[in-house]
Amino acid sequence: MSDILIVDDERDIRELISDILEDEGYATRLAGNSDECMAHLNTEPPGLMILDIWLKDSRMDGIDILKHVKRDNPDVPVVIISGHGNIEIAVAAIKQGAYDFIEKPFNIDQLLVVIRRAMETSRLRRENQQLRRKDNQSAEMVGESAAFRALLGQLEKVTKSNGRVMLTGPSGSGKEVAARHIHAQSNRAGGPFVSVNCATIEADRMEEVLFGRENSERGVEPGLLEQAHGGVIYFDEVADMPIGTQSKILRVLVEQQFLRVGGSDKVRVDLRVISSTSRDLEAEIAAGTFRQELYHRLNVVPIAVPSLADRREDIPVLADYFIETLHRTQGLPQRRLSEEAAALMQTMIWPGNVRQLRNVIERILILGDGTGEIETREVPSDDEKPAEDGRVVLSGALATLPLREAREAFEREYLLTQINRFGGNISKTAQFVGMERSALHRKLKSLGVVTSTKSGGRIARIEAE
Repeated sequence: MSDILIVDDERDIRELISDILEDEGYATRLAGNSDECMAHLNTEPPGLMILDIWLKDSRMDGIDILKHVKRDNPDVPVVIISGHGNIEIAVAAIKQGAYDFIEKPFNIDQLLVVIRRAMETSRLRRENQQLRRKDNQSAEMVGESAAFRALLGQLEKVTKSNGRVMLTGPSGSGKEVAARHIHAQSNRAGGPFVSVNCATIEADRMEEVLFGRENSERGVEPGLLEQAHGGVIYFDEVADMPIGTQSKILRVLVEQQFLRVGGSDKVRVDLRVISSTSRDLEAEIAAGTFRQELYHRLNVVPIAVPSLADRREDIPVLADYFIETLHRTQGLPQRRLSEEAAALMQTMIWPGNVRQLRNVIERILILGDGTGEIETREVPSDDEKPAEDGRVVLSGALATLPLREAREAFEREYLLTQINRFGGNISKTAQFVGMERSALHRKLKSLGVVTSTKSGGRIARIEAE
């Protein structure tokens, strides 16, 4: 995309412009009619087009070609030239997306100024897109647990394909980070990553947001599907997509083209689709709120993203990563978790998963009163808290039990928490709680605690009777 395509039905004109531009150091290609022009565009889009609005003996005129360029190659600036110029034609060309309009016979210096400005605008737009793409690719997969390694292994298998991926898991578990990882490691990494939050877009605006719109007053306004051309479109919480829009998205997946709202020309797109949901889509299908055919189209490769409860080993690693990130991006203090604070966090309940952990870390760094280690007293928790004199306040349920039953209930929950904290590793758990491994096994058996595999790692649970 570094040369200039000159389209004019007059041979002398296009060759004159070509000679002038080549003297200025530009590479050029020439086309005398619409068929030659479209052949060049389909072979390799140029860096800029100089387009005559009137083309003799052609299937399409300059406005028709302009529409095709802005639909399929919106980043290519188009300078319209015409020997029959008037205000109406100029306005029509600009509305359709032309960079500028120059009337024949044109001033060479004026033409060169317009071309330089158009090329510079195009260069800045590409650089801006590249910077945004680099930011998209900066999302990092962080963790060391078996569940995390199993997830990473699944993601690596799909990065080089073009298959559609459905990410499932609870809210805040990192599904978008996983989607961005797939994009960053794929052969589409140089293309855009466009995220569509289906839960936040109003139902009556969904189609305009996705497909874009066009009208005589405002011209063409590309939608998110068009912006994702050549890259990845990510449907976050796809279960919230309106049922009417679902049928149109299904058609896009099949045909790889669509109509803008208010438009009549089909827009071709090259997309990879990644979706996510925290809901049971099969239940949504049964309830009539999600199309079964769309589900099968999106769910080509299902990947489950584990909750934070299934990867408690990663909590200290994630906390350190968030501390470093917040220090670098917001200038917050660069502190470390004390062993006691890390242990406390590993035993806490995290309904908001990784997102909640990040918010807690940010809160601690903002409200903290020092630069040393983060202590347990700084960790906000909705669970049982120590009283001011150091005593532990019992929950209502535990306080009503006889001593023996209360002790068993405490030991069961305590050991469940510790085993899950260490990713199902009995040896590490035994060392931390101060028991021999064999004694811990006997204690677990007496309490009905067993370990099993989930999300690629080991977790503890109560044995079903």
